[in-house]
Amino acid sequence: MSSLPASSSPDSDLDEGIDLRDVFFRLVRGFAQTLGLAALGLVFAAIVYLATSPFVSSTTSSRVIFAFDGFSKGEYPDHTKFQPDDLRSSDVVIEALTRQKLDVSEEDQGKIRAALTVEGIIPAYVVKERDRLRTANQASQPPYVPDEYLITLNLPRRFPMTSRQRELLLTDIVGAYREKFQRTYGTLPLAFGNLQETLKDADLFEYDFVLTTEVQNIYAYLNQQIEKAKSFRSPTTNLSFSDLVKETQLFSQIELNEMLGRIRLNCLSRDRTATLIKMDYMLKTLADQERVALEEEKTSREYLEKAEAHAHDQNYVFGVKSQVSQTRAETPILDQGLVDSLLANDSYNVMIRSALDASLKVKRLQAEEARVLERRKEMDAAIRETSLDQAASIKEVESSIKVMEGAYDRLINNIRKTHADYAAQQFGDAIRISMQSKTGSVYKDLAIYSVIGVFLGIAAGMGLSLLGVYVGVRRT
Repeated sequence: MSSLPASSSPDSDLDEGIDLRDVFFRLVRGFAQTLGLAALGLVFAAIVYLATSPFVSSTTSSRVIFAFDGFSKGEYPDHTKFQPDDLRSSDVVIEALTRQKLDVSEEDQGKIRAALTVEGIIPAYVVKERDRLRTANQASQPPYVPDEYLITLNLPRRFPMTSRQRELLLTDIVGAYREKFQRTYGTLPLAFGNLQETLKDADLFEYDFVLTTEVQNIYAYLNQQIEKAKSFRSPTTNLSFSDLVKETQLFSQIELNEMLGRIRLNCLSRDRTATLIKMDYMLKTLADQERVALEEEKTSREYLEKAEAHAHDQNYVFGVKSQVSQTRAETPILDQGLVDSLLANDSYNVMIRSALDASLKVKRLQAEEARVLERRKEMDAAIRETSLDQAASIKEVESSIKVMEGAYDRLINNIRKTHADYAAQQFGDAIRISMQSKTGSVYKDLAIYSVIGVFLGIAAGMGLSLLGVYVGVRRT
């Protein structure tokens, strides 16, 4: 009995169909053409890169960190909204170009601004934490404000700026923005401390109004700074803001009281008739403002009475009532009555504050009107007197004014130096560069193109070798 032949397996058929020795022989035989095609691919890739590089954008990037009061809430120190795009505002870009002494047209300035982008950098751990909270059904999360931003400049390589100029431009943009920030929030206002300019064209009777307002502004500023930095002491002046308040009190008591007392006692004025005209106009202006303020106060009180009556009729109370059978421990239950009560109480508090502000405004205007009216009566009585010689008294007052101006300059100088030290401490690191500007390397891009060209050349050479096609060899 004859035996049947054994059936061959697929693996044995595959091994018989592919001769590895033949594949290796073909690759070795085409090694020269593979090297040649690899070299040709390298040259071709380099030519393509050099031909297209002027039209390809070059990226220059830098990193900036923000750290100042209110930034975590997305606010500037004055509680205005923080905008990352302020880094690429037109005045900042123009200032940076001016520092670089680049003669750039308005069209190129627009291209540079359009090429600037500012993106927030969110750390990986923040993303993971927020994903974890979202998975735990805690979707109500406060918005995250990144403190580090990536600023990039994407311009074509043919743009008339070298790589070094682009890097310096980014650095100067951050520097110009930092100086703008310090000018806005770290320096005193320009009008602060310009008493001499204000008094230059003022009459003697106006010194009381001007100096009183100036001292009130100084007190308001110093009290505001005390709330921000109670324990701060300037290393330059060795003074705190509390010490400056005491100096202002001494200045007011010693220098101002004597000078203003002489002016008030003798009703001094360089032109008393013109002074009466000014006072009459002031009284008329104050009377008009008082009428407007009285109408505002009346309207506020009417709305306040209506709010009180409405709240009393509705009988709003605070309460929480559950309207669901099954609740979760972390889910707050709010009743509609509670919401209405909260709204009613908030509206009532707003109306109370509005009415209080209106009443205080009326009282201030009435007090100022009474003050001016009293001064006018005194000046009118002084004009009716027979003796109108003021030369000696004015001469004494002018000498007191010089002494007062010297003391005022010393006080303002101490305030400016103390504030400068405080600003340097508070805003010294408010805006800083965390990564220096750098531009993508030309050689790196050329290397990438070259690697791609060599890879394609090697692939083409090996493919032709496996197909039995050999460049420069006649087929037999």
